[in-house]
Amino acid sequence: MAVDYIVIVVYLAGMLAVGWWGMRRAKSKSEFLVAGRRLGPSMYSGTMAAIVLGGASTIGGVGLGYQYGLSGAWMVFTIGLGLLALSIFFSARIARLKVYTVSEMLDLRYGGRAGVISGVVMWAYTLMLAVTSTIAYATIFDVLFDINRTLAIILGGSIVVAYSTLGGMWSITLTDMVQFVVKTIGVLLLLLPIAVVKAGGFSEMKAQLPTEYFDPLGIGGETIFTYVLIYTFGMLIGQDIWQRVFTARSDTTAKWGGTVAGTYCLVYALAGAVIGTAAKVLYPNLASADDAFATIVKDELPVGVRGLVLAAALAAVMSTSSGALIACATVANNDIWSRLRGIVRPDGEHDEVKGNRAFILLMGLAVIGTAIALNDVVEALTVAYNLLVGGLLVPILGGLLWKRGTAQGALASVAVGGLAVIVLMATFGILANEPVYYGLLSSLAAYLIVSLATPATDEAVLAAWRERLAGRAPEPVAEAVPAHQ
Repeated sequence: MAVDYIVIVVYLAGMLAVGWWGMRRAKSKSEFLVAGRRLGPSMYSGTMAAIVLGGASTIGGVGLGYQYGLSGAWMVFTIGLGLLALSIFFSARIARLKVYTVSEMLDLRYGGRAGVISGVVMWAYTLMLAVTSTIAYATIFDVLFDINRTLAIILGGSIVVAYSTLGGMWSITLTDMVQFVVKTIGVLLLLLPIAVVKAGGFSEMKAQLPTEYFDPLGIGGETIFTYVLIYTFGMLIGQDIWQRVFTARSDTTAKWGGTVAGTYCLVYALAGAVIGTAAKVLYPNLASADDAFATIVKDELPVGVRGLVLAAALAAVMSTSSGALIACATVANNDIWSRLRGIVRPDGEHDEVKGNRAFILLMGLAVIGTAIALNDVVEALTVAYNLLVGGLLVPILGGLLWKRGTAQGALASVAVGGLAVIVLMATFGILANEPVYYGLLSSLAAYLIVSLATPATDEAVLAAWRERLAGRAPEPVAEAVPAHQ
């Protein structure tokens, strides 16, 4: 595998080199956190597709195809649907807000009183998302170099932390574009056709496997509904996704560039399911469905191509990991730490780059440590999305769609929904459907009841909100709010 090793090492070295180059461009807070809001359609589409299609979508998507056949595409398919919904219906308005975090949007809409509590929930989500991506390094590096789990996590995590800390969003954007290209070539153009050919073509696959493997709904209606609830709605409100929307050069770029990325996700979903189905024909008795990706790559691909496809898997993991990491650090610094300290910085942005860089490094170390301590990727990811959807979906979409929603209603919604999710996960189990179902319902009930029972949001706040939504108001100079808000 010497040639494969060379491909991987060159790829990893390239990521660090791009991160170093990106450092020269990240000279202000805007450049460091949102790439100066200057990405055009091509780069925006590629980086958005890269961040939403991570290790779970690649290795996990193939595993679901191995287990359920073509209907295994539904998990990644619902991610694509969520990105399409965000891009078509909300992204233009989000981009025009000119904020850095979801909590800043909530403060603008509700009058500056929702920041810290929503920031804590969003921080927990982004942290766990980064952790799950980091854990995935263990699988890939085990196949590549046969090294132990802890060392694999430290190696992969350190590379991501290094280039993310150096150049912030510029480094992440540039590396994501490389990762998008590698992923497209490795998974769609190489692994997909080779897997189908090795399995004997679609006719042989149909002859070898049960008919339910080719049933579009074979995975089950309840499972599909849960995927929609968690992943489609999760795409609408996650800080990691919004922070990419903030990088768009214009609201048109955000809308149509995101639509292209969402469509790409639908294709990627089907490709993963087909690869998994082919793996089931070739290796019907694997111990774990999640081994399907690594097994078919290791055993069926020629030298060099194998290295490129493994680099594609690594690219998928690294793009999600770096996006979640900068989102986690941005929320920790801007929504929690700065607010608790009561810091307001009325002048230039340059002095904030050092602080944000320090938070990426700190959060990166926390992510690596947590990833080493945890074993179950699925449980960690479920906790992240349950908290996100159960705690923040209602106040965010309510703020965008319902004028009568109030700050008190938003705070009640976050608190009640988040607490309900935690209690229900403890009661029914982390992987149960009830936590997100009932957590979301309780969040909605709290939002409606408390909003209607409290005075409407001040008209001056709503007027300023409408100006920002329309793109007519300038970006605020102050980058944090007083601690009493």
